[in-house]
Amino acid sequence: MGEWRVQVSVRVTQGKRAELEQYAAREKRTLANFGAVLLEWAFEQLKAAGSTEKLLKYKVRPPTRPPRSQP
Repeated sequence: MGEWRVQVSVRVTQGKRAELEQYAAREKRTLANFGAVLLEWAFEQLKAAGSTEKLLKYKVRPPTRPPRSQP
């Protein structure tokens, strides 16, 4: 049996929620599942960085070239 999951509430702006819903739909995920994936990933990044201050100093670099399209 898997781990029990608990509910977490997060307040975001309506615009941010709409954006999150769009990304979730592209990934074919529910908003709840998408949020859980993001939260778990972000928390792992925070633990690796050591603090939110250090974490927020890092930038995600945009791709240097566009990805190849699939045949």
